[in-house]
Amino acid sequence: MTRALRRQANRNGMGRGLDRRTLLVGAGAAGSLLLAWGAWPRTYRPNLNAAAGETVFNAFLKIDKAGRILVIVPQAETGQGVTTLLPQILADELGADWRTVGVQSAPVSPLYANTLLAREWLADDWSRLAGGAGEWAIGQYATRRALMLTGAGTSVPMFHTAYQEAGAAARVLLCKAAAARWDVPWESCDIQNGIITDGGRRTLKIGEVAAEAAELDLPDILPFRQGQADRLFGQDLPRLDTPSKIDGSHNFAADVRLPDMLFASIRQGPIGDALLTRVNEQAAKSVTGFSKLVRTDRWVAAVATNWWAANKALDLSDPVFELSGSPVSSAGIDAALEQAFSGSSGQRLYSRGDLKPLFDNATILASEFSVAPGLHLTLEPPCATARVGEGVAEIWMPAQAPALARTAIADALDMPEEQVVLYPLHAGGSFGRKMDFEVGVQAALIAREVGRPVQLLWSRLEDVIQDRPGAPAHARMAAKLGRNGAIEGWLAKVAAPCAMTQTWKRIADGKSPHEASRAAVDASTRLAVAGMELPYAMPNWAVDHFPADVGLPLGFTRGNAHLYGAFFTESFIDELAHLAGMEALSFRIQMLGGNPRLAHCLTTVGAMGGWQGGIEGSGQGLAVQAINGAYIAVMVEAAIDGNKLNVGRIIAAVDGGEQVNPDIARQQVESGLLFGLAMAMGASVPYAKGMPTRSVLSRMGLPRLQDIGEITVEMIRSTAPPAGLTDIGAPPVAPAIANALFTVTGQRFRQLPILSRT
Repeated sequence: MTRALRRQANRNGMGRGLDRRTLLVGAGAAGSLLLAWGAWPRTYRPNLNAAAGETVFNAFLKIDKAGRILVIVPQAETGQGVTTLLPQILADELGADWRTVGVQSAPVSPLYANTLLAREWLADDWSRLAGGAGEWAIGQYATRRALMLTGAGTSVPMFHTAYQEAGAAARVLLCKAAAARWDVPWESCDIQNGIITDGGRRTLKIGEVAAEAAELDLPDILPFRQGQADRLFGQDLPRLDTPSKIDGSHNFAADVRLPDMLFASIRQGPIGDALLTRVNEQAAKSVTGFSKLVRTDRWVAAVATNWWAANKALDLSDPVFELSGSPVSSAGIDAALEQAFSGSSGQRLYSRGDLKPLFDNATILASEFSVAPGLHLTLEPPCATARVGEGVAEIWMPAQAPALARTAIADALDMPEEQVVLYPLHAGGSFGRKMDFEVGVQAALIAREVGRPVQLLWSRLEDVIQDRPGAPAHARMAAKLGRNGAIEGWLAKVAAPCAMTQTWKRIADGKSPHEASRAAVDASTRLAVAGMELPYAMPNWAVDHFPADVGLPLGFTRGNAHLYGAFFTESFIDELAHLAGMEALSFRIQMLGGNPRLAHCLTTVGAMGGWQGGIEGSGQGLAVQAINGAYIAVMVEAAIDGNKLNVGRIIAAVDGGEQVNPDIARQQVESGLLFGLAMAMGASVPYAKGMPTRSVLSRMGLPRLQDIGEITVEMIRSTAPPAGLTDIGAPPVAPAIANALFTVTGQRFRQLPILSRT
C-alpha cells in the first residue's frame, strides 16, 4: 500500500492496520474489499470553480451568461486531439454552436478516474480476486484514488458515454427552463446551433436560462438526441487548440512565466543506482546570473536568472556520481534477455490446443528476433514550474497521471495533498513519457530551497540519459505448417522486462527508477506480451513470457508491448507464408475468417496499394494489428539505398469504429505510422558504461521529411463503438518494412532498428 493510499485510509477511520495484503488474502478476498471500501466515502460532487456569470451543470460542463460552453477535460492533451474530441461529443448531444465551445482542464477528482486504463494496467496484479470482484475492485481503487490517467488510446472509449450523458442532461435542463418561461411541455423544445426553440415559434439563447436550468431536476430516463440533422458527431470540425498553436499564444510548460522567477537545469548521474559524491560550486559561481546549487543524494540543480546560465554553471560544477552495481550496456541487455529464457520465472500466458504432440519429432520453422529499447524523444523535454509558499505549493506541468503527481509532490514537500495545486498543461508530445512526473517533484524541491518560483527544464542530453524507454525484447518463434500450407502449431517465447509494471511501481508506489526495475524482475505478465494474442485462427498456439532484468529503467510508451509484439508476429507470419509458397495477403486472409473487420482492412489496403503479391523485387510488405477494438492493415513500399532505409509509400486501412472526428482520427493514425517508422529507422541508442553513447537527435536515424513518401490512410466506415486510435498505427509499420525489404534483398531483417547504428 502506498503512502498516499495509507494516508487516505487513515483519514477515513480505517487505521494503520489495513494494507494491500489485508485486501487480497484471508477468508474471501472480495468480502475483504467490500468491507474495507464500504467504509470510505462513496459520493463525489464536482469540485469546479465557477467565475462570475458561470453556471456549473455537472463535472464536465459549465455555461456562462453569454452562452459560452466550457467543457471540462481531465485527459492530458499531448497532441492527440483529446481536447477537441471529448468536447465534440458533449457539444453534439447538447446541440451547441461549435464556435462557442471552449475547454478547461479538470481539477483532481475521483469523478475523472480512468477506470478503463486502470483495469487494463492492473488486471494481472488483481487477477487472484474471487469471481468478478477483481474488475469491480480495480474500478473502485481507481476511482477512490482519483486515477486520472491518459494513455493507450483509452480517452474516448472511457469517457464517451459520460460526455454524451453530460450534454444530454444539460440539453434537457435548458429545455425545461425555456419551457417553463413559455408554459409549454419541455419535450416539445430542442436546441440547435446553441439556440433553444419550441419548434420555431420562440427562441432563447442558452446563456439566458443557464442559471435557472441548473436548479431543475432531470427526468428518470435521460433522452438522447434523435435524427442526424445538424449533428456535430462524425464531422471534421476544426481542432480547438489549433488557433492558439498557430499564433503562438498556446502555453506549453517552458512558456510559463511568473514574477521573480528563476531558471534551473539538472544533472542526475548515469543510469542506475547513482549517488552524488561531489560538485565544484566555486566554478559554478563564475557564471554571470548564477544563483545557487541545489543538491540531493541523487541529483544537483543549478539555479540562475536564465536557463543558459544555469546549464553552463552546471557544466562547470562538474558533478561526480558513484554508481552501484554493474553499469548498463547494450551487451549486458542482450545477455540478460538471452539468459531469461533459461530462468525459472517464465510462464505460459496464452494457450490454445496442445503443442507438445504436434511439435514432437516434427519439422518446424524457427526464427529469433530482437528489439532494442525505444526512446520517447519528444519535442518538449521534461519541464515544470513551481512556486512554493507558506501553506501552498503550485506546480505547472503536463501530466498523464496528475493525481499521482500531486501525491508525489506533496510527499516530497511533506505537505498535505490539499495544499498542493497542480495546473495541468498541454504537452509538446509525450508518447507516454509524461506518465512519469519526476521533473515536477524536482522543481518543487528546488523552488522551496531557493524561496522563489523556479522553472526546471531538462537539457536534451539529460532527457536522453534519463529517458524511460520502451522495453527491449528477444523472441524465439516456432511453427509447424500442414500439407495445405496452414499453420498447425505456433509457439512464441518472449524474453522482456515489463515496462508498464516498472512505470506503475514508480508513479503509484513511489519507488525510484532502479528500485522499480529490480522490483519487476520476476513479473511474468500479459502486459509484457500485449499484441501477441493472435488475431488469426490457429488450432494450436501459445505465448510464453520470460521476465528479464536488463538493468535499464523502462517506461510507458506509445503502443507499449504491441510495438515488439507486432514485429515478432507479423514478421514471422511473412516467413511462414514464404515457406508455404503462398503470397502473404492470401496467407493471412485464410486465417481471418473469424475476424472480418481485420480481413476487410487487409483486402482494402491491398486494393488501395496495388499489392503485387510480394513478388521478388516489388519492395512491398504487409502487416496487420488489432488493439482494443481497433483494427489496421498496413502496406509499405521500401528499399535500402546504401546503408539508408527509404520508405516510398505507406498505405493504411483502419477500422476504429464510429469516430467522433474523422480528420483527427486520420491525424492520430498518421502520427502513429510515423512513430512506427521512427522505431524502424532509429529512435534507439546503444548503451555503454551506464550511459547512452549518443544523444544528438540528428544521429538517432529519425525519419525526416525527405525520407517519407506518400502516406494514405483510409478510414473504413463502421457502426461499432469508437475505439482509441493513438496507438494502432505504430506497431505494424516496422514488420511491414522488414517484409518489404525481403522482397528486394532476399534477406530477413529480424531486429529493430532494422539497420543497426553504432
